[in-house]
Amino acid sequence: MAITETELEQARVAWGDALVAISKAYENGGIDEARGVAENVLDTAYGYNMGPVLFKPTLASGDKTFRPTKEGALAYFVGHDDNFPLDGGFGLKGWRECESVTSASFIEGDVAMWMGWISLTDKDGNVTTVDKSWGYKKDENGTLRIVHHHSSLPYQP
Repeated sequence: MAITETELEQARVAWGDALVAISKAYENGGIDEARGVAENVLDTAYGYNMGPVLFKPTLASGDKTFRPTKEGALAYFVGHDDNFPLDGGFGLKGWRECESVTSASFIEGDVAMWMGWISLTDKDGNVTTVDKSWGYKKDENGTLRIVHHHSSLPYQP
C-alpha cells in the first residue's frame, strides 16, 4: 500500500486540526479533557503501537529532548507530568489554525518523509512558525502513522 502525496497532505491537516482540538479542549474542560483529546491523537496519528517514535519536539531540552515513548509525547502536548517538569503543554497554547508549506517530500512504498514549515496561529492572532519534519509508515491496517517527528524554531543568525 503505497503512500500518496494526498495522504501526506491529509495527515498534516489532521495533525493541525488535532493540535487545535487539544487547545480548545483545555479551554473548555481543563487539563483532563485536553489530556483525553491528546491521548486519542497519539493513538490515532502516531505509531507508538509500532515501536518507539523518533519524536523531537520544538521546545524540549536536556535529557528529556527526545520523546520515543507515548508518555513523553503526551507530556509535551499537555504538560502536567512530574517526569517532564519543563513541559508547559505545547498543545495548551490557544492554537486556532495550522498551515503547512512543503519544502520537499519523499515516498517509497509504505514509508514517506515530509519537510517544511508549520505556521500556528493562536487565539490572539500571534503566529509561530517552526521547521518541521515528519516520517510516516503505514501500519498493518493501511493507516498512516507518524514514526518520526522533528520540530525546531528557525535558526536566527
